[in-house]
Amino acid sequence: MKTTIFDSPASRLHAVPAGHPEHSGRYEATRAALMALPGCDWVENSGPAGMPDLARFHTAAHVDRVLSASAEAEAGEWVALDPDTLVCDRSAAAALNAAGAAVAAIDRVMAEEGGAGFVLARPPGHHAEPDRAMGFCLFNTIAIAATHALEVHDLKSVAIIDIDVHHGNGTQCLAERDPHVFFASLHQAPLYPGTGAESETGLGGNVLNMPMPADTTGAQWRARFETQLVPALQRVRPELVLVSAGFDAHADDPVGGWGLRSNDYAWAARQLAGIARDFAQYRLVSVLEGGYDCPALGRSAAAFVGALSEA
Repeated sequence: MKTTIFDSPASRLHAVPAGHPEHSGRYEATRAALMALPGCDWVENSGPAGMPDLARFHTAAHVDRVLSASAEAEAGEWVALDPDTLVCDRSAAAALNAAGAAVAAIDRVMAEEGGAGFVLARPPGHHAEPDRAMGFCLFNTIAIAATHALEVHDLKSVAIIDIDVHHGNGTQCLAERDPHVFFASLHQAPLYPGTGAESETGLGGNVLNMPMPADTTGAQWRARFETQLVPALQRVRPELVLVSAGFDAHADDPVGGWGLRSNDYAWAARQLAGIARDFAQYRLVSVLEGGYDCPALGRSAAAFVGALSEA
């Protein structure tokens, strides 16, 4: 599958205090690992998302709060939007450019009638709710991409698969109000943010939550993916496959408690590429979410993107 990496160097602008897990080293480690992959195209600095892009998912009050907090931050200081989510004077630019890269990735795969896009950007996005920043996330990049695809490209069915170890509570908000969106999440429970019970099924079943306990192995994760997620996607028949590509379920990650390895992410990429091939004209866009051990993050992202490019 033709694969393009949408690189947002503005990711470096989002500075956080020393010791914060969501630091710019995550971006650098992922970028270095992806640059070593053969055969991928690169698009750098797609530019920021516009207000209409943000407004399809976020409230005007939320957007204003993020932009204002970033503008008010003094150089070398931070404004806290919640206990874990801080902004510096350039954080808004990083988050806007992350969303802009995702919108550009959607436009590319739609214009070229297929192909995979991987958005290399931070901060992550899947915890951001329409009116709330949380869990290191300012704007919900994957939700902004999905709403852009639905409205601008007139799609009728979009699937979002969240493979981060944490539940994508913000993204689920989109599915809970839009029946054209199917959202599925494989996540550890109990774990932050405490959402994502199997009983949360959205609008007529357009949400599929697959919580699993700590110490879940790669084999157990694959089994749940293959027996529950893949058949659900085959029933949905999405016109576009979107992936919240978090890699913090890796065994070396300090935040999660699972035992996945990079080959599990390569396997998942091949499964999702098959869904994109069968139902979505090879259209698949992934957005970087979590992953807090930099070596493991780089290896996992490279395995995932490399498998897409070979699919």
